[in-house]
Amino acid sequence: MRCTARCAARRWRLTFKPNTDDMREAPSIPIIAALQDMGAKVRAYDPEGMEQAKAYVSNVTFCKDAYDCAQGASALVIVTEWEQFRALDFARLKSTMERPVLVDLRNVYQADEVARHGFAYEGIGRARSKH
Repeated sequence: MRCTARCAARRWRLTFKPNTDDMREAPSIPIIAALQDMGAKVRAYDPEGMEQAKAYVSNVTFCKDAYDCAQGASALVIVTEWEQFRALDFARLKSTMERPVLVDLRNVYQADEVARHGFAYEGIGRARSKH
């Protein structure tokens, strides 16, 4: 993702695995740093780990839920397979985002399913969506 001054990346999930607040070796830490280095304004949501994450990352806005996190986003990044992220209301997400882009680092979704909702989709080890 190429970021400009207006780029706003949103991250879902901060902890290193679902159902925990453990930040040890969490991949979110270097991902957030890399996004910020590219100029992104990062907002994040994690059902359990936001308080712990504050000790590891800075200049991040922590959000109350996944939809709040998506507000104004240029892209959403899923970094773990929390159950809350498996049943998203894509119409609601799309209506709040600047650009409907989903980067799925855990392959929670199928590209064709996400593309049907008007999203560009990037999954790990998968072909790019044609949206």
